[in-house]
Amino acid sequence: MSFVDKAKNAAEDAIGKAKEVVGDVTDNKDLEAEGKGDQGKAGVKKVGESIKDTFK
Repeated sequence: MSFVDKAKNAAEDAIGKAKEVVGDVTDNKDLEAEGKGDQGKAGVKKVGESIKDTFK
């Protein structure tokens, strides 16, 4: 996984965590769910990149 990909995934994860916290604090369940979804997507991308790196 390239440094750029790792940075993008980390940024997406951080944004997701921030959305989740803001959604929780403001009692906005849609924003909270969106944040959890962003974190999930970042996690899936990280696993996918790790698998690609393994087979290189």
